[in-house]
Amino acid sequence: MNCPHAEAAQAGRNAGVITIDPMVQDLDGETVRLRDAGVLARIDLLGVPAWTVTRHAEARQLLVDPRLVKDIDAWGLWQSGVVTRAWPLIGMIDAGRSMFTVDGSEHRRLRTKTSQALTPRRLEAIRPDIEKFTDELLDALDAAQGEDGVVDLKAVFAQPLPMKVVGMLMGVDESQHAMLTRQYKAFFSMLTPQDERLALLAELDVFYTDLVREKTARPTDDLTSALILAEEGGEPLTEEEVVGNLKAMVAAGHETTIGLVLNAVRALLSHPDQLRQVLDGEIGWDAVIEETLRWDTPTTHLLMRFATEDIAVGDEVIRKGEGVVISYRAIGRDFEQHGPDADAFDITRPTRNRHMTFGHGPHICPGAALSRVEAGIALPALFGRFPGLRLAVPDEEITKLPVMTQNDMAAFPVLLG
Repeated sequence: MNCPHAEAAQAGRNAGVITIDPMVQDLDGETVRLRDAGVLARIDLLGVPAWTVTRHAEARQLLVDPRLVKDIDAWGLWQSGVVTRAWPLIGMIDAGRSMFTVDGSEHRRLRTKTSQALTPRRLEAIRPDIEKFTDELLDALDAAQGEDGVVDLKAVFAQPLPMKVVGMLMGVDESQHAMLTRQYKAFFSMLTPQDERLALLAELDVFYTDLVREKTARPTDDLTSALILAEEGGEPLTEEEVVGNLKAMVAAGHETTIGLVLNAVRALLSHPDQLRQVLDGEIGWDAVIEETLRWDTPTTHLLMRFATEDIAVGDEVIRKGEGVVISYRAIGRDFEQHGPDADAFDITRPTRNRHMTFGHGPHICPGAALSRVEAGIALPALFGRFPGLRLAVPDEEITKLPVMTQNDMAAFPVLLG
């Protein structure tokens, strides 16, 4: 892949820089290389140098360190013009003003209403809707089998379910779900030319701006309306802030759950003894979900935080202005946190709940509980309807999408039994 910023990382390459593969051809090997590089590893992201943290304890500290911020203006390579809007990953960092791109009191102001809308009580209230969507999609899965009995579990089930849920929460009409799925898929793909990716961002801005203006004129019982309406005496969010929150939340709200559901199914089908324990009721589905989140994280690399001053981490120093990526997949396989068998999938693992896949600190994923609820409904329903579910191709033939941040599959062909 041609990269306009290759010269920016040349010096780092001579110091053991690990290039993050945009085609995701060997995710397991990349995870091992990052972990073996130490607590901090120097990485190359499409020609742009950065640090990544690979250990649980140090990541936990850095995620609450106020010297690491989300503000792109603190990034030296951005300030100097080395990184521009031509860099393919810029839209994941400079995505407009939202709770994902600010810190401190402004972050709390932008995040509060989202957190209020995703309380345990609210999630329990929408559980019947999630169960209904799940049953409908299981019917569709049954009907979609080809003559050979093969059906794509991702396209028919795992992908539309979280989009239906997040669409319902945001007040997005179901007729728009397929369009949003295509837009986000193209936005994240490393095969999409950058000019097209920037055009997609602009189209999404128009879509969400229109939605916000519609909800401003005619508010309903959804999260978009709640973000627009100010609390009594509170400062309302601007239109730009509501749009920024929605754009990022819909992306995170469905992508994470797709990965969680598919990675859990794949892990269970390749570990039939553990699947039998679950189906026999010996181990709960919550154990499957947490071990999947630890072992095969939906998010591989989270972009990016920036140092506002020098930060010492072990024997290394993150210099002021440098970027830091959080490599959650390597962190989930930290030997010091999860033992010498951290590379193994084990739903009986005592540390399975002690992961940070949804982050830590002020920026912890606001949709973490929602994703767990969706997976906790979808997985038992899927195996309950199709207990003979199995892969339609050898596991090694399942390919990853060329996405540098999400652990997503191109397709997941299965036989229902």
